[in-house]
Amino acid sequence: MGSDSPLGLYLHIPFCRAKCNYCDFNSFAGQEALFEEYTSALVREMEQARGSRVRTVYVGGGTPSVLPLPLLARILRRARALFALEAGAEISMEANPGTVTLDMLAELRALGVNRLSLGVQSLDDRELRLLGRIHSAAEAVEAFAAARQAGFDNINLDLIYNLPRQSLATWRRTLQGAVALEPDHLSLYALSVEEGTPLARQIARGALPQPDPDLGAEMYETAQEMLARAGFVHYEISNWARGEEHCCRHNLGYWRNEAYLGLGAGAHSWRDGRRWANIASPARYTAALLAGERPLASKEVINAELEMGETMMMGLRLLQEGVAYERFRARFGCDLRQRYARELADLDQLGLIEIGPERLRLSRRGRLLGNQVFLRFLPDPSAGQTLNGEEEP
Repeated sequence: MGSDSPLGLYLHIPFCRAKCNYCDFNSFAGQEALFEEYTSALVREMEQARGSRVRTVYVGGGTPSVLPLPLLARILRRARALFALEAGAEISMEANPGTVTLDMLAELRALGVNRLSLGVQSLDDRELRLLGRIHSAAEAVEAFAAARQAGFDNINLDLIYNLPRQSLATWRRTLQGAVALEPDHLSLYALSVEEGTPLARQIARGALPQPDPDLGAEMYETAQEMLARAGFVHYEISNWARGEEHCCRHNLGYWRNEAYLGLGAGAHSWRDGRRWANIASPARYTAALLAGERPLASKEVINAELEMGETMMMGLRLLQEGVAYERFRARFGCDLRQRYARELADLDQLGLIEIGPERLRLSRRGRLLGNQVFLRFLPDPSAGQTLNGEEEP
């Protein structure tokens, strides 16, 4: 993976209209006064990295669609001008129902955004209120319809399951409603209760029950069955697509442990054996760049052992592709079946992996116990040497 390899470019917009109860992402509400200066800082960071070859662009957050359209247009136009985008590059943007209009979506499509990811999360109004979302189920359906009308033919819906007080019946209804919209891609995530969030505090004081892991597993298996019947390909642990052409190409780069460049507050990058992260605070990030400083928070050298382990861990998330033996050998100069012989024997005995003639994959049981599999390939934490700064999660 040399320095001339094309990159996945990630641009972080850390702003939201309201902070959701469960969210611990690097996102902030009530910072509208910073929008314009932050955009200038992000453009300046793009200018510092100009010239890189880019295979995909992903504008994430936060909620990028809370930025006024002229600022989003400035970011997208400068990205096109400053980087060497491959022909037909996937350009994705996250948006939330309640923050988009038909006119805005049509303009984004005209600016070259060709993949839209809508943060729907649920199609049950009670569950949406529990999560602190700003939209209703009806508004989510309206946003999807507006995106289709604006010309988007590659739309993802994000959904969350195993919520407090969520039943299997309400999860089925959300899935049925989502499938009825005929999206091109679905991303389904089990709720993670993160320390310090309002949701975690509600659970700690007994106002809400802890998510039930057994029910969560049943919801996941239900999704696998329903989406298979609806014609979706389950290509990654948490992701389904209507055919290979709708798999998220940007995220495939992450799962294949390929090079990526993250710009914006708290964004991470990985290239040529080094990983680094930006300052997380939007105000501090902005001030650093506008003062002509680099907004670096941390950097780390990744040795070959850790790179191999992370390639295994991420690659096994790809359920059909897995980790191909020849691809691994071409990258690292060794056979993964020999390098990880003991780990593979143990995991095979537990029924968590499938050792095929060309590739290694998770078994169906392994999909539910993926973290137990992934940890077996990671070396001692000291394998990655932190050089300076604080590590952003």
